[in-house]
Amino acid sequence: MSRFMMDHSPVPVLVVAEDGRLHYVNEAAEELLGYGGGCMTEMSIFDIAPHRRPDMWRNTLDTLKLTGSRTLSSDWRAADGHTIPVELHASSLEYEAKSYVVLYAHDTSGRQEAQEQSLRLARFDTVTGLPDRQMLHDRLQAEARLALPQGRRIALVAVEVNEIQKINESLGYALGDQLLLLLTRRMAAGLRKSDTWAHMGSGEFMFLLTDDGQLDDDLALQFSRQLVETLSGPVKLDGAVVEVSCGIGIVVFPQDGDEEPRHALRQAEAAMRMAQAMGPNQICFFTAEANAKLGDKLARAAALREALGRQELYLQYQPQIDLVTGQVIGVEALVRWRHELFGDLAPDDFIPIAEETELILDISSWVLKTACESAMRWQQSGLPALRMAVNMSARQLNQPDIAGSVEAILRQTGLDPHCLTIEVTESMLMNDLAHVADALSALKSIGVHIALDDFGTGYSSLVNLRRLPIDMIKIGRSLVPDVTAATQDVSITRAIINLAHSLQMKVVAVGVESDGEVALLVANQCDQMQGFYFSEPLHEQDMLALLRDKKCLPQDMIGRKGRKRTLLLVDDEESIVSSLKRLLRRDGYDIVTANSGLQGLQRLAEYEVDVILSDQRMPGMTGVEFLRRAKELYPKTVRMVLSGYTELQSITDAINEGAIYKFLTKPWNDELVRGHIKEAFQQKEMADENLRLDREVQDANLELAEVNKRLQHLLAYQQEQINREESSLTMARDVLENIPAPLMGFDPDGMVAFMNTDAEKLFSDAGSLLGMHVNDLELEPLSMLWNACDGCHHDITLKGSAFRAVCRPMTGAAKSRGALLVLMPQSNEALRPDGSPT
Repeated sequence: MSRFMMDHSPVPVLVVAEDGRLHYVNEAAEELLGYGGGCMTEMSIFDIAPHRRPDMWRNTLDTLKLTGSRTLSSDWRAADGHTIPVELHASSLEYEAKSYVVLYAHDTSGRQEAQEQSLRLARFDTVTGLPDRQMLHDRLQAEARLALPQGRRIALVAVEVNEIQKINESLGYALGDQLLLLLTRRMAAGLRKSDTWAHMGSGEFMFLLTDDGQLDDDLALQFSRQLVETLSGPVKLDGAVVEVSCGIGIVVFPQDGDEEPRHALRQAEAAMRMAQAMGPNQICFFTAEANAKLGDKLARAAALREALGRQELYLQYQPQIDLVTGQVIGVEALVRWRHELFGDLAPDDFIPIAEETELILDISSWVLKTACESAMRWQQSGLPALRMAVNMSARQLNQPDIAGSVEAILRQTGLDPHCLTIEVTESMLMNDLAHVADALSALKSIGVHIALDDFGTGYSSLVNLRRLPIDMIKIGRSLVPDVTAATQDVSITRAIINLAHSLQMKVVAVGVESDGEVALLVANQCDQMQGFYFSEPLHEQDMLALLRDKKCLPQDMIGRKGRKRTLLLVDDEESIVSSLKRLLRRDGYDIVTANSGLQGLQRLAEYEVDVILSDQRMPGMTGVEFLRRAKELYPKTVRMVLSGYTELQSITDAINEGAIYKFLTKPWNDELVRGHIKEAFQQKEMADENLRLDREVQDANLELAEVNKRLQHLLAYQQEQINREESSLTMARDVLENIPAPLMGFDPDGMVAFMNTDAEKLFSDAGSLLGMHVNDLELEPLSMLWNACDGCHHDITLKGSAFRAVCRPMTGAAKSRGALLVLMPQSNEALRPDGSPT
């Protein structure tokens, strides 16, 4: 039986003689090693454990004789030659004056594989299979210990693929991982066996370059350029084509820093950030400037976490001016940061850091609440209601129920929603247009205005613009040209204004700094402006002083009614200009003169001109060329040529283009010229009046549309309230119906108006009691309770059952609304012998 148990034991067992010969091997051991037929008894321990030598075996025997048993590890060679790791429990056995060793074996290959798998999971990236940051750090430390004493250098190349994170956020991590694997295979093809690389997370990789010779900047740069060629360009991904770009930072250790290897990783990443800031597919070596910028960024991020609690953030306000009335009609709230070490910081210096660290949510919420409180405080001080504009970050807009959060702040501060403008940027439209449209529509539904900031500097399409509930477009500083700007630039500005007006949107020009820019914007009917020309951003007290002083634009700049008719005379001959001035002064015109086309453009910027009368042949710029430029810049002017030279083709082309209203010849007939100029002013005034009426109609339509939206919102809110109240009433009735006690309701006159299910069951033998007077029910306890209606509890008996009853009056805002009777059943065991309750 013992032999049978040993032979069939699932544990491999071997008995080894002193000389190493296998004296006994059970079936499990033969199966483990792949032998059969009992052939193993002809083998020795050295056949299956080749690393064991006879002298080592003798030492093992001697040790076992002293200790009796021990546990050790070994590697056995199977019949097919592969190695099996085993854990052995060895025991000494003395039998018939001979020494043996009994080995109980346990196959640990599964355990080893699990350990290796655990190590891979802990030290290798699960997607790419590449080493992680810690493993690269360990390898860098080891290489540094070898390289430094020999005077060799090591290069670290940090690479960030820009599109990985974008794909993850927009299309999902599955496609992001697919792109990651594809690019990993691309990069692997160009590596040497001596190079080490790691996946640092998202789209960031790090390469460790070593060389037995002198590794220099040129070798690292050449490797980086090959990476750019490998990575950049289009990639087909799930039917779509993705343009891939990267940024690369290089540090050569130890020449670019100190002799601490772990700092090299941070330095390479700092150089990579510098490359990213320079644009796509750029390569940047580590410099002290990069290190300083990274250190400054980390320090600011740490300080920014405490800025709100320390009240270091504050708001400044920049006025927004109506270009029709010249008055301040709104302000934009701009966040600033005052730090004891960094000084006063503008948003560009800390908002990007806040967005990376997600502090932007807390900061944005604080800005919105503080701005609304300021606007409400100004109104309460007697100032007119102004529209407060607040910038909203992309992270804030992506928050669930952002409209509810904004509405809660408006209710808390008491600010009218129509006094708040939420500003979003074009770049925010690129991430998820459907979500952005829903979020903006929700904000619009509560009554706030929506402005699209920096329009024309991003990638907005007209189709997207029509889908979004935008009230106002803000033209960035780069598209607010001076009078000296090229005609094409001014045409872009005017096209944006016309586009916005055709979509029933208003236009605000940002960053206005000169008279010429104001004149150009007024001439092209821009609605509002803000910029240093009127006021820089102000602290709240300074802003209040500006509002109380009722500062506004000069009346002559915005073309108020009542100004004189203005005529511009352009001729390079002083005598002609003087003669025309003498002729036309009697008609009461305000006459402005210029002796060249360029000077004429300057005069157009300085004055609001109605009619232009220009010579044709002038040095530098002909009259037709000047009037074409004037038409581009100031299309509402009436333009005429007065010349003694007839260039038929150019004059005809200009007339056909609409650049010239009339062509007059020299010498002229005084009365005829006066008549034509008078007619030109009449044409201009008629066009101005038509334009004014058109703008009034547009404004009235906009106001009517706004009123309709408010009414729709109000009706929707009221309907929601009605539905909520109906639901509440239904629920209340269901609750009353299902209360496990009889309930009865009486109107003010004592008529039974309500009975719940239990009450109907209690009085089922009396038929329906609804509509009957309580005194007619012939139920004395009920009449007594109704007449008392004192709200006190009474013990009564009805239908042979004991109840604890209470009758309470129901009172409304105006008068009594009847009474409610509740009958709470009591146990029948509590009745006295006469049937009355105890």
